[in-house]
Amino acid sequence: MSDPVLKKARCPICKGESAVDYKPFCSRRCADVDLNRWLSESYRIPTSERSVDSADDDEIL
Repeated sequence: MSDPVLKKARCPICKGESAVDYKPFCSRRCADVDLNRWLSESYRIPTSERSVDSADDDEIL
């Protein structure tokens, strides 16, 4: 049997090699960048639902 080829983990932010202490990130900076993206709602799942704000506008009419 041959050993499976292990791929080195890459940081999802800068694509550098990830560090054990900050896995899956390479540094505290990249971990903080990712956290900021979550907190500022930069990461979103696309949906076809209307937002709450546009639903409120329809009720006024």
